[in-house]
Amino acid sequence: MIEIPPHIRGLVFDCDGTIADTMPAHYKSWVAALGEHGVEFPEAMFYEMGGIPTPRIIEILNERHGHDMPVDETAHRKEAIFEETLHAVLPIQPVVDVIRAYDGRLPMAVATGGYRHIATKTLKILGLFDKFQALVCAEDVKHGKPAADVFLEAARRINVDPKLCMAFEDANLGVESATAAGMLVVDVRKYGYGPKL
Repeated sequence: MIEIPPHIRGLVFDCDGTIADTMPAHYKSWVAALGEHGVEFPEAMFYEMGGIPTPRIIEILNERHGHDMPVDETAHRKEAIFEETLHAVLPIQPVVDVIRAYDGRLPMAVATGGYRHIATKTLKILGLFDKFQALVCAEDVKHGKPAADVFLEAARRINVDPKLCMAFEDANLGVESATAAGMLVVDVRKYGYGPKL
């Protein structure tokens, strides 16, 4: 099992790609939604943008490549396509093992760049929703990852100094975000999940 140092007083987890093996389904949803606008989304770019809220990714694609996709409409379409696949979501077992082992022993939070209703549904499908004392989502903070906001807010909600929290992430921007918050970070890609480092 992933080792938790004795000084750690709180655990903060990203959701997609960290707790739940949802990244392949997210990518397929992006390809389908953007394809409706004739926009290609290379897989490497998708993983590079891991952790950025959906509307912001669409804005970035519009800015970088001169597209004019309607942000809210495209974001909702992408999330609707993804939601259709959620019933088949699988856990990332090494991380879920930590969650189950520390349930009731340390306060835990989820800090995600995703939408609350999707994160809630994902955690409920995996039987983990009630393990967390806080759920901080894209709509809860002004600045998404790589800014530290989502991790700082998660630490605040579980009432633990960020420097005494351990964060679990699967994306470069998420690792950057948790590090900026002052947390010790576990990159779950080292355990064989997500894209190669």
